[in-house]
Amino acid sequence: MIIVHGTFPVKAEVREEALEVMREMAVASRAEEGCISYEFYIGLSDPNQLLLFQEWESVDALQGHFETDHMEEFLRVLPDVLDGEVATRRYEVRVSEEGFESVDFEPETIPQSQEREKIIH
Repeated sequence: MIIVHGTFPVKAEVREEALEVMREMAVASRAEEGCISYEFYIGLSDPNQLLLFQEWESVDALQGHFETDHMEEFLRVLPDVLDGEVATRRYEVRVSEEGFESVDFEPETIPQSQEREKIIH
């Protein structure tokens, strides 16, 4: 199983538009073959920080997701609503005879034109 976690800082003035874009992306992605779950969440400490959590049956299913029309549209619209960088982390989880084993942590960053200092609480 592949797990992807992402953070999306959005501009306050277009937050509702960003939420609608995220809703549409989640609905379309959940309909894809190999998608186990795909959901955006609103950060409690910063309502303009949206969190993405997705699970895929395989790397091939995730790769297929990257090649969809709705992903292309999402990436086209995304820069208009972002207020900083998108950061994602991808994990691969395997089941062995001893139980679950988490492997292959892979941080990813999608650079954006505006840099924003990250505040850690």
